[in-house]
Amino acid sequence: MQRGTLRAALAAERPLSMPLAHDALAARLIARAGFRAFAIGGSAMLAARYGLPDLGLIGLADMAAGIRDIGAATALPFLADGDDGYGDAKSVVRMVEAYAALGVGAVLIEDQLRESKQQRAETARGVVEERLMEAKLGAALAARADGEMMILGRTDARGVLGFEAALERAERFLRVGADGAFIAGLRTEEEYARAGRALGSALQAAAMFEGGDTPWLSPAALGEMGYGLVTFPASLIFRATAAMAGFLAELRAYGEGRSAVLPMAGHAGARAVLDEAVEVAKWRAVERRFAPAAR
Repeated sequence: MQRGTLRAALAAERPLSMPLAHDALAARLIARAGFRAFAIGGSAMLAARYGLPDLGLIGLADMAAGIRDIGAATALPFLADGDDGYGDAKSVVRMVEAYAALGVGAVLIEDQLRESKQQRAETARGVVEERLMEAKLGAALAARADGEMMILGRTDARGVLGFEAALERAERFLRVGADGAFIAGLRTEEEYARAGRALGSALQAAAMFEGGDTPWLSPAALGEMGYGLVTFPASLIFRATAAMAGFLAELRAYGEGRSAVLPMAGHAGARAVLDEAVEVAKWRAVERRFAPAAR
């Protein structure tokens, strides 16, 4: 499987829209929908694979196992969450090498304190010293085997230290040599615009969360502000969770005789999409080709 690069995807689409895939099926559906790339984030993948919150409970091996399965499902390039690098600079180097072997096209490294890690930037309780983050980014940049893997620095300082401090950190990440920067948890459209102007031509990432106290902006609007990459971290997992929970409640009531459940109206279409996503035709063809001859 020849995987494209994120650099090529960014050159073809600006800003580049990337949903987050929480499992291999989601990655296949993202590719089927025509996206040029996707992302694998900690929160969604940990919820789907392990039933755990993204509160610093897992390490590199857990994350790599999920990335391996999701990344293998499609040839699309993808970005993967690197958390804080899972330790010091040595751990960052190990993480970058492991991710490179899994085909990761870009790694996002954050400055949130692991001991008090929270799932959302606006609830972050602390960030590491700037020099420690710069050392981690330097180690990541030195560890990548070639220039194709992109290293992005994420700061969660907005909720802890304020907008100006977060912007200063992003600028420092770029000066160290990071390929891009992501200021998490910006509170207003004006903050997005100010950051866009301040960081200029550098690759800037934005994440659109549904709910909370962060604005919901279109990729086109963000592109005009200077952002080159837009992710949607919770959109797929929210919708999948809501659909499953809603139907299971109906099914439970049906089993208890409290209501009726009719077969799904669009089941044929859903089955066709699912069969295509899991490549039933491919495996049936293999089955036919190598079926043992009848005696």
